[in-house]
Amino acid sequence: MAITLPHDAMSQMFAAAPANDLPDVPNYNVCPTDQVASITSTDGARHYRPMRWGFIPHWYKKANGGPLLINARAETIAEKPAFKAACRTRRCIIPASGFYEWTRLDDGTKLPWYIQRSDTAPIAFGAIWQDWADDEGVVAATVAIVTTGANDAMGKIHHRIPVILEPDDWALWLGEDGKGAATLMQATGENTLKFHRVDRAVNSNRASGPDLIDPLDV
Repeated sequence: MAITLPHDAMSQMFAAAPANDLPDVPNYNVCPTDQVASITSTDGARHYRPMRWGFIPHWYKKANGGPLLINARAETIAEKPAFKAACRTRRCIIPASGFYEWTRLDDGTKLPWYIQRSDTAPIAFGAIWQDWADDEGVVAATVAIVTTGANDAMGKIHHRIPVILEPDDWALWLGEDGKGAATLMQATGENTLKFHRVDRAVNSNRASGPDLIDPLDV
Protein backbone atom coordinates (compact mmCIF):
# COMPACT_ATOMS: atom_id res chain seq x y z
CA MET A 1 0.00 0.00 0.00
CA ALA A 2 0.97 3.65 -0.23
CA ILE A 3 0.77 5.89 2.84
CA THR A 4 1.57 9.53 2.12
CA LEU A 5 -0.82 11.16 4.58
CA PRO A 6 0.59 13.55 7.22
CA HIS A 7 0.17 12.09 10.68
CA ASP A 8 -1.19 15.29 12.17
CA ALA A 9 -3.92 15.43 9.52
CA MET A 10 -4.88 11.80 10.12
CA SER A 11 -5.00 12.15 13.89
CA GLN A 12 -7.32 15.14 13.45
CA MET A 13 -9.48 13.39 10.86
CA PHE A 14 -10.06 10.41 13.13
CA ALA A 15 -10.06 12.45 16.38
CA ALA A 16 -7.33 10.18 17.73
CA ALA A 17 -4.43 10.97 20.04
CA PRO A 18 -1.14 10.38 18.14
CA ALA A 19 1.71 8.28 19.49
CA ASN A 20 5.28 9.60 19.46
CA ASP A 21 6.82 6.73 17.47
CA LEU A 22 4.76 6.73 14.28
CA PRO A 23 6.37 5.39 11.07
CA ASP A 24 7.92 7.80 8.59
CA VAL A 25 5.74 9.12 5.79
CA PRO A 26 5.45 9.35 2.87
CA ASN A 27 6.01 5.69 2.04
CA TYR A 28 4.93 4.67 -1.46
CA ASN A 29 5.72 0.98 -0.98
CA VAL A 30 4.56 -0.23 2.42
CA CYS A 31 5.39 -3.94 2.60
CA PRO A 32 4.42 -6.75 4.97
CA THR A 33 6.19 -6.51 8.37
CA ASP A 34 6.57 -2.72 7.92
CA GLN A 35 5.10 -0.42 10.54
CA VAL A 36 1.80 1.28 9.73
CA ALA A 37 -0.22 3.83 11.69
CA SER A 38 -3.57 2.51 12.94
CA ILE A 39 -6.55 3.89 14.83
CA THR A 40 -7.83 1.98 17.85
CA SER A 41 -10.51 2.84 20.37
CA THR A 42 -10.13 1.93 24.04
CA ASP A 43 -12.36 3.03 26.90
CA GLY A 44 -13.96 5.69 24.75
CA ALA A 45 -10.69 7.23 23.54
CA ARG A 46 -9.16 6.86 20.08
CA HIS A 47 -5.44 6.36 19.62
CA TYR A 48 -3.31 6.73 16.49
CA ARG A 49 -0.47 4.29 16.96
CA PRO A 50 2.10 2.22 15.08
CA MET A 51 1.60 -1.48 14.38
CA ARG A 52 3.44 -4.19 12.49
CA TRP A 53 1.61 -5.14 9.29
CA GLY A 54 1.50 -8.86 9.85
CA PHE A 55 -0.75 -10.24 12.60
CA ILE A 56 1.05 -12.54 15.03
CA PRO A 57 -1.14 -15.07 16.92
CA HIS A 58 -0.36 -15.34 20.62
CA TRP A 59 0.92 -18.92 20.27
CA TYR A 60 3.73 -18.02 17.86
CA LYS A 61 7.05 -18.49 19.68
CA LYS A 62 8.78 -16.15 17.22
CA ALA A 63 7.48 -13.39 14.99
CA ASN A 64 8.16 -15.64 12.00
CA GLY A 65 6.90 -18.75 13.77
CA GLY A 66 4.20 -19.41 11.21
CA PRO A 67 2.53 -18.03 8.08
CA LEU A 68 2.70 -14.26 7.59
CA LEU A 69 -0.87 -13.09 8.23
CA ILE A 70 -1.26 -9.73 6.49
CA ASN A 71 -4.93 -10.30 5.61
CA ALA A 72 -7.93 -11.89 7.31
CA ARG A 73 -10.82 -13.20 5.20
CA ALA A 74 -14.18 -11.74 6.24
CA GLU A 75 -15.94 -15.00 5.42
CA THR A 76 -13.96 -17.00 8.02
CA ILE A 77 -12.60 -14.38 10.42
CA ALA A 78 -15.04 -15.26 13.21
CA GLU A 79 -14.03 -18.93 13.09
CA LYS A 80 -10.26 -18.87 12.64
CA PRO A 81 -8.45 -19.38 15.96
CA ALA A 82 -5.91 -16.68 15.05
CA PHE A 83 -8.55 -14.02 14.40
CA LYS A 84 -11.82 -14.80 16.17
CA ALA A 85 -11.09 -12.95 19.42
CA ALA A 86 -9.63 -9.94 17.63
CA CYS A 87 -12.59 -9.60 15.26
CA ARG A 88 -14.90 -9.29 18.26
CA THR A 89 -12.92 -6.92 20.47
CA ARG A 90 -9.82 -5.58 18.67
CA ARG A 91 -10.85 -3.94 15.42
CA CYS A 92 -8.90 -0.96 14.09
CA ILE A 93 -8.59 1.26 11.04
CA ILE A 94 -5.54 1.75 8.81
CA PRO A 95 -5.61 5.01 6.82
CA ALA A 96 -3.85 4.88 3.45
CA SER A 97 -3.55 6.91 0.27
CA GLY A 98 -4.02 3.84 -1.90
CA PHE A 99 -2.99 0.25 -2.40
CA TYR A 100 -1.58 -2.07 -5.02
CA GLU A 101 -3.08 -5.19 -6.54
CA TRP A 102 -1.74 -7.50 -9.19
CA THR A 103 -3.28 -9.21 -12.19
CA ARG A 104 -1.60 -12.55 -12.85
CA LEU A 105 -1.28 -13.54 -16.52
CA ASP A 106 -1.32 -17.14 -17.76
CA ASP A 107 2.47 -17.13 -18.05
CA GLY A 108 2.83 -16.08 -14.39
CA THR A 109 3.60 -12.42 -15.10
CA LYS A 110 2.21 -10.09 -12.42
CA LEU A 111 0.93 -6.70 -13.62
CA PRO A 112 0.54 -4.12 -10.81
CA TRP A 113 -2.27 -1.62 -10.42
CA TYR A 114 -2.55 1.35 -8.09
CA ILE A 115 -5.99 1.76 -6.52
CA GLN A 116 -7.34 4.79 -4.69
CA ARG A 117 -10.67 6.34 -3.83
CA SER A 118 -12.42 8.02 -6.76
CA ASP A 119 -12.78 11.16 -4.63
CA THR A 120 -9.04 10.92 -3.69
CA ALA A 121 -9.94 10.98 0.03
CA PRO A 122 -7.90 8.74 2.36
CA ILE A 123 -8.88 5.07 2.33
CA ALA A 124 -9.90 3.66 5.71
CA PHE A 125 -9.13 -0.08 5.77
CA GLY A 126 -11.02 -2.25 8.24
CA ALA A 127 -8.45 -4.24 10.19
CA ILE A 128 -7.91 -6.28 13.36
CA TRP A 129 -5.01 -6.11 15.79
CA GLN A 130 -3.31 -7.99 18.57
CA ASP A 131 -0.41 -7.43 20.95
CA TRP A 132 2.23 -10.17 20.81
CA ALA A 133 5.12 -10.66 23.24
CA ASP A 134 8.44 -12.37 22.52
CA ASP A 135 10.39 -14.57 24.95
CA GLU A 136 11.83 -11.51 26.66
CA GLY A 137 8.43 -9.94 27.17
CA VAL A 138 8.86 -7.25 24.53
CA VAL A 139 5.37 -6.43 23.23
CA ALA A 140 4.59 -5.61 19.60
CA ALA A 141 1.23 -4.47 18.27
CA THR A 142 0.40 -6.37 15.08
CA VAL A 143 -2.36 -5.92 12.51
CA ALA A 144 -4.08 -7.62 9.56
CA ILE A 145 -6.38 -6.04 6.97
CA VAL A 146 -9.80 -7.64 6.55
CA THR A 147 -10.65 -8.64 2.97
CA THR A 148 -13.78 -9.80 1.19
CA GLY A 149 -14.87 -10.80 -2.31
CA ALA A 150 -14.26 -8.12 -4.92
CA ASN A 151 -17.03 -6.08 -6.50
CA ASP A 152 -17.48 -6.25 -10.27
CA ALA A 153 -15.19 -3.29 -10.96
CA MET A 154 -12.30 -4.62 -8.88
CA GLY A 155 -12.94 -8.19 -9.97
CA LYS A 156 -11.34 -7.33 -13.30
CA ILE A 157 -8.05 -7.04 -11.44
CA HIS A 158 -8.31 -9.43 -8.49
CA HIS A 159 -10.94 -11.59 -6.80
CA ARG A 160 -10.41 -10.05 -3.33
CA ILE A 161 -10.71 -6.50 -2.00
CA PRO A 162 -9.93 -4.90 1.37
CA VAL A 163 -12.86 -3.88 3.53
CA ILE A 164 -13.10 -0.10 3.05
CA LEU A 165 -15.00 1.93 5.63
CA GLU A 166 -16.93 5.15 5.12
CA PRO A 167 -16.73 7.86 7.83
CA ASP A 168 -20.20 7.04 9.12
CA ASP A 169 -19.02 3.46 9.76
CA TRP A 170 -15.85 4.23 11.71
CA ALA A 171 -17.47 4.26 15.15
CA LEU A 172 -19.29 0.98 14.55
CA TRP A 173 -16.14 -0.72 13.29
CA LEU A 174 -14.15 0.51 16.29
CA GLY A 175 -16.78 -0.82 18.68
CA GLU A 176 -17.98 2.59 19.83
CA ASP A 177 -21.53 2.15 18.47
CA GLY A 178 -22.25 -1.29 19.84
CA LYS A 179 -22.46 -4.52 17.88
CA GLY A 180 -23.00 -5.05 14.16
CA ALA A 181 -19.55 -4.55 12.66
CA ALA A 182 -19.95 -7.79 10.70
CA THR A 183 -22.38 -5.96 8.40
CA LEU A 184 -19.47 -3.77 7.25
CA MET A 185 -17.40 -6.72 6.00
CA GLN A 186 -18.47 -6.40 2.39
CA ALA A 187 -17.15 -4.95 -0.84
CA THR A 188 -17.36 -1.21 -1.30
CA GLY A 189 -19.60 0.35 -3.96
CA GLU A 190 -18.76 -0.03 -7.62
CA ASN A 191 -17.83 3.64 -8.02
CA THR A 192 -15.89 4.10 -4.78
CA LEU A 193 -12.49 3.25 -6.27
CA LYS A 194 -10.50 4.10 -9.36
CA PHE A 195 -7.34 2.39 -10.56
CA HIS A 196 -4.57 2.52 -13.13
CA ARG A 197 -1.63 0.38 -14.20
CA VAL A 198 1.76 1.22 -12.72
CA ASP A 199 5.30 0.15 -13.49
CA ARG A 200 6.43 -3.31 -12.40
CA ALA A 201 9.15 -1.68 -10.33
CA VAL A 202 6.71 -1.82 -7.41
CA ASN A 203 6.99 -5.63 -7.49
CA SER A 204 10.25 -5.18 -5.54
CA ASN A 205 10.10 -4.44 -1.83
CA ARG A 206 13.20 -2.27 -2.30
CA ALA A 207 11.43 0.13 -4.64
CA SER A 208 10.48 3.56 -3.31
CA GLY A 209 9.42 7.04 -4.39
CA PRO A 210 6.34 8.79 -5.76
CA ASP A 211 6.93 7.53 -9.30
CA LEU A 212 5.68 4.12 -8.16
CA ILE A 213 2.09 5.37 -8.35
CA ASP A 214 2.46 7.19 -11.68
CA PRO A 215 0.10 5.91 -14.41
CA LEU A 216 1.75 3.59 -16.92
CA ASP A 217 1.02 4.15 -20.59
CA VAL A 218 -0.24 0.82 -21.91
